[in-house]
Amino acid sequence: MNDSPVARWSVLILVALCMFFAYMFVDVMSPLKSLVESNLGWNSGVFGNYAASEFILNVFGFLIIAGVILDKLGVRFSGILSAGLMVLGASIKFIGISEWFQTTAFAGWLGSWWVAMPASAKMASLGFMIFGCGCEMEGTNVSKIIAKWFKGKEMALAMGLEMAIARLGVFAVMWIAPIISDKFGGSIIAPLGFCSALLVIGLLNFIIFSFLDTRFDKQLVAAGVVPEKSEEDEFRISDLGAIFKSKMFWIVALLCVLYYSAIFPFQRYATNFLEETLSIPAASAAHLFSCFPILAMVLTPVLGIFLDRIGKGATMLMAGSIIMIACHLGFALLLPAVPSKALALVLIVTLGVSFSLVPAALWPSVPKIIDEKILGSAYCLIFWVQNIGLFLVPMLIGSLRESTGNYFVPMLVFSSFGILAFILSLFLKREDKKSGYGLEEPNIKK
Repeated sequence: MNDSPVARWSVLILVALCMFFAYMFVDVMSPLKSLVESNLGWNSGVFGNYAASEFILNVFGFLIIAGVILDKLGVRFSGILSAGLMVLGASIKFIGISEWFQTTAFAGWLGSWWVAMPASAKMASLGFMIFGCGCEMEGTNVSKIIAKWFKGKEMALAMGLEMAIARLGVFAVMWIAPIISDKFGGSIIAPLGFCSALLVIGLLNFIIFSFLDTRFDKQLVAAGVVPEKSEEDEFRISDLGAIFKSKMFWIVALLCVLYYSAIFPFQRYATNFLEETLSIPAASAAHLFSCFPILAMVLTPVLGIFLDRIGKGATMLMAGSIIMIACHLGFALLLPAVPSKALALVLIVTLGVSFSLVPAALWPSVPKIIDEKILGSAYCLIFWVQNIGLFLVPMLIGSLRESTGNYFVPMLVFSSFGILAFILSLFLKREDKKSGYGLEEPNIKK
């Protein structure tokens, strides 16, 4: 089936839309931060704890379990399970933010301990934890699906397009969330409910994909391309040792956590940062930051084509890290001195270029350094390491923002992550040159 362009690209659309909806839900409250603080009694520290909660269960072992589930039970079971977890987590978060919940005895009990976190924040964080398990698991699952359906074909382009579609969710929610909120009189629950409904559609997409993938597997076995699994082919827990012993795995995983720790936590605070730095309304700040993924959406597929046909993946990782350092230093030093919307737009869009270069090169590189049998676990372990940073950094940024009263130090922290990522990219290129993994070589074999 994957020889048919219609079939493999249809699969890509189904799974990419699920991630598009997930990315919308992740950032649905980011453009509403000021409204959340005024309506629900949160502060920057509480918001930081809430943002970090998405990654708590992943950090404490769920992603390792998810990798085992993915390699043992396959992409169909894992896809439906993770999409279901996202829907469940979204439902709990929706309940926690609702006005009805605030009046319940359970909310009163929740608010009676750890009073620094309101009951609404605790309930929303619980839902976000469960959602985060599904979202991160689905991200690794989608990577393995693309590696399976596009093996020997336009893998980097497909991964690039999937990332571009997912990031369109960030752009969309930065516009849609404030509009829906305004239509319902400054409501927080309305945009949250809208994005939750989209996750249900994402779950249906994976059910449809499962029928296609079942047929594909039968064709592979019938054609002799893939033999029926023997005991030797089965994934074993001991196979994880091969991943942990890989020097390249650790370089990629650490590069990943440093890079994404300077991107995703920044997204949580970007609207509020622009609102304060430029002295503009929250909705205007959200619309301005919505431009962040635009170049990423355009460039990532183009870079995917370049990787498929020309290569230079390790070099692209270095370039992306340098651009990220320059942008965050610009946010820290230049924008407060020259508070211009035009300058802010240039920095935001340029950061989007970095957000194209690094992920476009990073994810298609993993199948080159890890055996296909344990590829799902490898992706999950990389996401696990990444989630440690994504769990700790929002709390760090929220604490620094609360203690300093500004965003100068947080932006310097983001810049330092970029410097460390650049150093690791140098190690990655050297190791690739020495061991011949082919990170600089094209994906399409002639």
